[in-house]
Amino acid sequence: MAKMTRAETARRNRYNARISRNTYAEGNAVRRLEEIPDRRQQPVRVRPGDSRSIETVPAALPRQNRQLSREAQKNREKAQAMNWGFVVFLAVVCTAILFCSVNYLRYKSEITAKMSTVASLEEELAQLKEDNDSYYSQVTSDVDLNRIKKIAIGRLGMKYPSDDQVVSYSSEGSSYVRQYQDIPDMK
Repeated sequence: MAKMTRAETARRNRYNARISRNTYAEGNAVRRLEEIPDRRQQPVRVRPGDSRSIETVPAALPRQNRQLSREAQKNREKAQAMNWGFVVFLAVVCTAILFCSVNYLRYKSEITAKMSTVASLEEELAQLKEDNDSYYSQVTSDVDLNRIKKIAIGRLGMKYPSDDQVVSYSSEGSSYVRQYQDIPDMK
């Protein structure tokens, strides 16, 4: 990217400022166009010892209070007044909201406590699994299958089965066998 001079930077900033001035803005901070502020009559302050007379600043005409009919006054009074039924309704609604809020906080604290309990139990389970795996590897590393074979054949008198003692069969389905009944004799 080429290096820009100060004049080019200032020119671009002026151009960007011109574009942002012409954009439309919304909200309560936007200037209201063509609005005339109310002017009130304010006395000019006179300093002590000043011989000028007190002048007033001209102001717009004051708004006239027009008389309301009795029906309109009664309607306004009814709209502004709260009767007992409305007060009772508000009290019931506030009580219900308070009850729901308290229950929500109670349930939230129970859930948080149960989550911490579950986390501690999961941590304990992970530790037990780790201990179990280490014990299992220790046990399997200590076992010598050749030594067990020698003891079984030498001391206990065990021997390999003969061909007439072996029964073969095919299984349908999975690769392991669950025996629910006796194996039938082959003839």
